[in-house]
Amino acid sequence: MENTLDQKRNRLFVILSGIFITNALLAEMIGVKIFSAEGTFGLNPANLNIMGFTMAFNLTAGAVIWPVVFLTTDLINEYFGKSGVRRISYFTAALIAYAFVVIFITIRLAPADFWINSTDASGNPVNMHVAFNKIFGQGQRIIIGSLTAFLIGQLVDVFVFQALRKYTGSRMLWLRATGSTLVSQLVDSFVVLYIAFAGVFSNEQIIAIGITNYIYKFIVAVALTPVIYLGHSWIDKYLGKANAEKISEEAAHQSRGFF
Repeated sequence: MENTLDQKRNRLFVILSGIFITNALLAEMIGVKIFSAEGTFGLNPANLNIMGFTMAFNLTAGAVIWPVVFLTTDLINEYFGKSGVRRISYFTAALIAYAFVVIFITIRLAPADFWINSTDASGNPVNMHVAFNKIFGQGQRIIIGSLTAFLIGQLVDVFVFQALRKYTGSRMLWLRATGSTLVSQLVDSFVVLYIAFAGVFSNEQIIAIGITNYIYKFIVAVALTPVIYLGHSWIDKYLGKANAEKISEEAAHQSRGFF
């Protein structure tokens, strides 16, 4: 039996939501690892002089898949508007908070004796309990900062996206998609740092770290612009060009204000 437009639309929201939630959760979990972007590609550290600090592109591993969250946000924004982004963002934040509560509880479970004194593949002794707690035991301020920045960033993203769409209509997809991401990630980059590290790092250090992170996000956001067009092309084909345009117009019409 042929799918109705409502069925296709609901299925599309489920697919995009699944991609969004999965990548947001994974980004939070793997974000404890700090990696060298230059070293990953066999390059020397950039050593940028920012506000008197020598900065290289040392980023959280979550930065690798956050672009997928950006892309999915823009697609949900285009076809489901502010209410769609807000609904999935609040739900995702609740799931992330739940995940951290579960991790907090498991950290406090008494470890089995044989598990503590394990060995790695080379036979070297490893205290698995310490390793587990180090990896998953993120600081409370970092968790609060991350969740707060995530929600504020999403609200800013949808607001800027719809504001740009108001002036461009269905044209200039690259402007509203990339522009909203660049603005929201500028806010996100500094909100999380100030909540997590104010009083630990100086203002100059926080700003220098934030600028370095934002340069990376800026480059990635611009580089992924063609992927947005591929996503839209697939959705237009799935829903039908006329139906996709109608749904997009309805979503834009219903998206007013910041909240």
